[in-house]
Amino acid sequence: MRFFYCFIIIGSVFTGCVIAATPGEVGIGNYLREAKLRGLNTETKNLSDFRGKPLIINVWASWCGPCRAEMGSLERLATRFNGNEFNVIGISTDDYRDAALGFIESTRINFENFIDHKLELEYMLGANTIPLTLLVDADGQVLHKARGVYEWDSPQVINAIAVAFNVKLTLVN
Repeated sequence: MRFFYCFIIIGSVFTGCVIAATPGEVGIGNYLREAKLRGLNTETKNLSDFRGKPLIINVWASWCGPCRAEMGSLERLATRFNGNEFNVIGISTDDYRDAALGFIESTRINFENFIDHKLELEYMLGANTIPLTLLVDADGQVLHKARGVYEWDSPQVINAIAVAFNVKLTLVN
């Protein structure tokens, strides 16, 4: 019943259209495979390093206007909750490391970001359109995929995240 309720709440906040799967895409309800995350503003890690706590993964590119538009709200969300109730990471699909790193530095993004040169993560996550944000549980199961721009630190979205992750998040005005 909780899953059904969660689906209704998330569905009302995160809307989108049906998109064809990418090669090797991990669908909603399935578990992410291990992958190496090549650090941009952090060291290289493995995806499994983030297990044990819910995870928000945002897939973006420096040239993507909608990605750029939502990055500030992701940074505010990460500043508020990252490392506590859940973690927030970014995956750049930029072809050039310098472009991605330049964007991170110019916008002063502090949450951990990685680059996907070989399309491994882009395909696994299903990022044939960006921005794409995944909500992943503590065991690595994909709970939801949100396509498009969202105000990630809005009360409505924070409530949907709390329901999806089954955590209590304090809203501060």
